[in-house]
Amino acid sequence: MSDIFKKYITVKNIIFFILAILTLIFISKIKDIAIMFFASYVIACSLNPIVDKLTERKMKRSIASALVLIGSILIAALFLVPIFVIVAYQIKAFILALPSHFGTIHSFIMERPFLNNTLLDKSAIGSMLSSTVNVTTGVVNTSIEFVMNIASQFVYVIAACLIIYYFMADKEEVSKAYMSLFPRNMKRKAEEIMETISKKIGGYMIALIVTIASVGVVMTTGLLILGVDYAVLLGLITAILDIVPVIGPAIALIIALLVSFKAGWVTILMIIVVFSLAQLIENNFVRPFVFGKMLNLHPLIIYFFIFITAQYLGVVGVIFAPAIAATACVLIEELYIKNIN
Repeated sequence: MSDIFKKYITVKNIIFFILAILTLIFISKIKDIAIMFFASYVIACSLNPIVDKLTERKMKRSIASALVLIGSILIAALFLVPIFVIVAYQIKAFILALPSHFGTIHSFIMERPFLNNTLLDKSAIGSMLSSTVNVTTGVVNTSIEFVMNIASQFVYVIAACLIIYYFMADKEEVSKAYMSLFPRNMKRKAEEIMETISKKIGGYMIALIVTIASVGVVMTTGLLILGVDYAVLLGLITAILDIVPVIGPAIALIIALLVSFKAGWVTILMIIVVFSLAQLIENNFVRPFVFGKMLNLHPLIIYFFIFITAQYLGVVGVIFAPAIAATACVLIEELYIKNIN
């Protein structure tokens, strides 16, 4: 133990940790830019294998990168645009029906004294209904601001696409710039670490898409078969919230049950069955195969990074928390654990 202490508690390592902490503080100050670059790098790593195969066929890397990026955007738009159009109509319909929906819940609670006495009183329900009307009015009044936010996000998407392109097209130049930061005797090790990180976080993006798609498809299909209102919207919410383990799916189920409250107990029970089936397929078939193969991270590690990224990087940080966790774990394993062992 004393030998390990003398070997690793050195001035050089102390300086390294101080610089790492300062870097994290700096990144937290520019978190929006940092997360955009990291997200772009993650997506570029997931698309690089396709670009590499095209370049092996004597195609210029710049052209291959452009084709892969444009093709990915078109494929994503082909699937996502119809879904978002349907979801937009369902959101509008749900907002208009929201006061009536809360009225139904109010009647249900008032007819059951034990709920009336323990959960909500009449004044609370009245306040809820009043606030619901205000929310509906507020949504209409803030539509212009919403459109402006969408335009702002569109600019970020364009910037991210350009960054992704340069990460792919200038892969060698980026790698050389990264390697130049290390002394000659550490270059090979640094190159191995970068290659491992690229494979893991590139695989993460594929794993994420496959898992949330499996949940969303099963949930949406089941709700459509049951004839539940807002089926596509609820399926999309379930898929998005599934990014956060355990907590996300629980919230998605509660939302689905509340939205479908008027459909009756039989439909509610069937929704629970469909939701359970979606989670069963994901947790026992899709996630173990995809995430186990791509990342091989323990859920506790992912939870830890989800809480950290939620605190400092917001919702986008939560989405990329497993990729950040994979990066950190590779660095710790390659730089310290392997040396200790």
